[in-house]
Amino acid sequence: MSPNDPQFWTMIFTIVIAICFIVMAIAMVAIAMTVRRVTATVSRVEERIEPLFAQLNQISVQGKEISVGMNEVTANLSTATRYLAESTELIKEEVAELRQVVTATAITARDKVELVSRTIDRTQMQVTSTTDFVQHKIVEPAREIAAVMAGVKKGLEVLFAPAPKQIDRVYVEEEMFIG
Repeated sequence: MSPNDPQFWTMIFTIVIAICFIVMAIAMVAIAMTVRRVTATVSRVEERIEPLFAQLNQISVQGKEISVGMNEVTANLSTATRYLAESTELIKEEVAELRQVVTATAITARDKVELVSRTIDRTQMQVTSTTDFVQHKIVEPAREIAAVMAGVKKGLEVLFAPAPKQIDRVYVEEEMFIG
């Protein structure tokens, strides 16, 4: 065949197109493997973070969004060649946001625990100091005043008590008493 023959050029174009299809098929297999690794990596990340999802509702909502996003990626595997770079970037951003949320939540939770601990300590100190204050300023003086009042009452009873009766006769019932 000569280069001037149209069949020669048709054959060259057919070979080039076939090579292009083979390259595209290899690229699609490589992309599918990359997507599988990305999916496996994201699954491992999701498994590590899942206990925190159960504890925090806000993180759970974001995890569901990531899961929905991953389902969409899986459903659109045929168009993954066009959107692979974008999907990978979105996954990285979501994981980064998730890490930020987890970090912020952990910091907030630690701060709240410290605040509750300080509040409990302060309340306990206030209750103790109030109890001591009431004991020293109210209860002890009240006991002393009650004792003084009891003494004054007995003193007044003795002071104003009627004079004892003189026993100048014997009663019949007393004569029979043998003790």
